[in-house]
Amino acid sequence: MSDSVSERAPRRWQRLVDALLTTEPLQRMRLAQAWLAILLMATGVVAMHYFVWAGMAPAAPVRWWSLLSLGGMIAFFVLIRSGRTRRAADPSLTLPQMVFSLLSGAAAYALVGAGRGGVFPIVMVVLAFGLFQLRPQEVRLISVFAVGLFGAVMALMAWLRPAVYVPAVEFGHFLMVATMMPAMSVLAGRLCHLRERLRERKDELAQALARIRELATRDELTGLVNRRHLLELLEQEHQRCVRSGHTFCLAVIAVDRFRDIGDRYGHPTGDELLRDLAREMLAVMRVSDVLARWGGEYFVMLLSDARAAQARPGVERLREQVLQQPADFGDGPLAVTLSAGLAEHHAGETVAQTLARAERALDEAKAQGGDRVVTA
Repeated sequence: MSDSVSERAPRRWQRLVDALLTTEPLQRMRLAQAWLAILLMATGVVAMHYFVWAGMAPAAPVRWWSLLSLGGMIAFFVLIRSGRTRRAADPSLTLPQMVFSLLSGAAAYALVGAGRGGVFPIVMVVLAFGLFQLRPQEVRLISVFAVGLFGAVMALMAWLRPAVYVPAVEFGHFLMVATMMPAMSVLAGRLCHLRERLRERKDELAQALARIRELATRDELTGLVNRRHLLELLEQEHQRCVRSGHTFCLAVIAVDRFRDIGDRYGHPTGDELLRDLAREMLAVMRVSDVLARWGGEYFVMLLSDARAAQARPGVERLREQVLQQPADFGDGPLAVTLSAGLAEHHAGETVAQTLARAERALDEAKAQGGDRVVTA
């Protein structure tokens, strides 16, 4: 009993977190960032009430400040959670949140009197919060805004309450803010540059991995599926047929007298012929079928979810398409023909056995003079 209760508690907590932050990774990240901003603001609220307790800040204005500041950050969270910001340039609303936080920090600076030095660490956290999200020009803009905002508040308070906000001290505070902000802008530029480099490296890596996958599954000469990948597809098709009770057909296809063509016109010409044949056969195949280069002048065609009577017309189309497109090797057109052996997969048979029957049917087609399809 106690074990089941202990197992339900984490599940309930996970459901609560999912309801609060959603399960979509990108949106979850945005909401987690907004939730962190709420926690930071709540920490500031606690600090402000400490200043009230210590007698450095008035209670009523701090209560209003707390309500508006914390309520504003919660409003940002609700807005992001609603999904209405998804189409915005910055769905996380990082820049508006930073502007709001700086305004809140400036108001806190004006309220806490002798404790105003505690506002600066909060301002630095707010700026650091945006370094990883904003572009350098946006950080420069927010830095100029922060310097102008705090400069104005410092000048106003030094004029209104010079006994607490000593003008000489306020000028020193202003110099500190005016020095920190450009430094943050420089740091933001460096971080942005690093992000761009990481993004470029990531794109390069993705392209390299795509190229590796392509080389692992495609024949370099013809661009068709290669032998290794076809064997994987055949095993998948076999398992699917075992589960569904359907069947498939295999056709082993060869170019007639290909070696004679290579000996007469050269191997580069033979390679070009194979590329042309692959392109012509792909043009008349079903989308659901797979054509692979098996090796040399041999191809294998997988005709899924088809019996021999249904598959044969498809193989005949390939043969007729090639026959109707004579090759020109420089001394006039030359008819290129194909021979094919077709075998339907039988229940209880292995893929290798089906292939062997198709290869024997191909041998029979060649023995009959080629340019034909023989069904096993």
